[in-house]
Formats: sequence, structure tokens, C-alpha cells
Amino acid sequence: MQKFFYEVNSIQTVYKIVVFTVLIFVSAKLYSQESAVDSLQLEKTKPLEKVHSPKRAAIYSAVLPGLGQAYNKKYWKIPIVYAGFGTIGYFIGWNNRNYNTYKFAYRDLTDTIPETDSYLDIEASQYYDLDDPTEYENFKSGLYKQQEYFRRNRDLLIISIVLFYGLNIIDASVDAHFFDFDISEELSMNWQPTVQPYRKELIYGLNFTFNF
Repeated sequence: MQKFFYEVNSIQTVYKIVVFTVLIFVSAKLYSQESAVDSLQLEKTKPLEKVHSPKRAAIYSAVLPGLGQAYNKKYWKIPIVYAGFGTIGYFIGWNNRNYNTYKFAYRDLTDTIPETDSYLDIEASQYYDLDDPTEYENFKSGLYKQQEYFRRNRDLLIISIVLFYGLNIIDASVDAHFFDFDISEELSMNWQPTVQPYRKELIYGLNFTFNF
């Protein structure tokens, strides 16, 4: 009877250990599931980090040159953008005025209306005897060449201001791509001469080491 009592106690003890182990396992499992749910909920409720958009920077600069640079916080580039537009615009106007001057002078010289004599305002006209057919042709040819020269320069500058406008957009987009690019202060490069044996010969070279 005493032996049976000991066996019963032993079985109960083993049973308690098994139940206790199962309870611990179940509790741990429930806790891990609850932690996973809490983490998932935390991720859902966590506000998304605002991303610096290259597309937005490009659109801003397309709408108003320099605005994309302001969006990228590159304020020092804004005066350069407008100085570029102002310089090109000035020379477009200057070449266009000269083009019109020589165009009207050429037109007045070659028409049959005596009252139209704007070609006399050209300084070079005083060096030509326009009653002489040879000098008349030379003067007319000079007016035409000057007219084409200023027209060509004006047209090239118009193309260049369009290209500069595109460059302003590209610059804003590229800056936005590198806006969040983090360069660690520990980034470094070291180099030193090195000698490596190769097929019983010594090869001299440089050894570069990058630290990130």
C-alpha cells in the first residue's frame, strides 16, 4: 500500500510538471503572438516618413525656375539660375535689336522709295560711295551679312535659354535624388605602395583601402 502511494505521488508529480511545462509553453506562445500583433499595429499607426521627391523637385523647377532648388534647400543656386536666364535674355534682346536694325537698313537700301533711308544710320555707310555700283553692292552685301549674323546669334541664344531651362530642371531632380544620401564621417580611403610576388617576379603597385 505504501509503495502504491509513492507511485501515485510520483505520477502526480510528473503530471504537475507536464502541466506546468505546457502552461509555460502556451503562455510564451500567446505572449509572442501578442507582441507580434502589437508590433504590427505600431507599424500601421506609425506615420510614414516624408520622402524627398525628385519628381516634385523637377515639377517645381518646370513651373518656376529656382523653385526646385528652394525645395532642395539649395538656396545659393537660385541667384545663379536667374543670373543665367537674365544674361542669356539680355543678349537675345541685344542681337535681336541689331538684327532688326540691319534688316530694315537692307530693306530701305534695296527698295525704290527715296524716303526710306534708315541705312544712313549705319556708321559704315559714310565710308561708301553709294552712287558707285561696286561700292553699293559691297555695302548691300555687308548689310545682309550683318543681318544674318545677328539673326543666327539670336536664334542660337534662344535655343540655349531653352537648354538652360532644361538644365535647371535636371539640376533640381539630381539634387533631390541625393538629398537623403548620407555620407558617413568615417568614410575614408587610404593608399600605400605595395609589392606582390608573381611567378618569381616582384610586381609593384598601389594598395587602396576603403573604410565605411
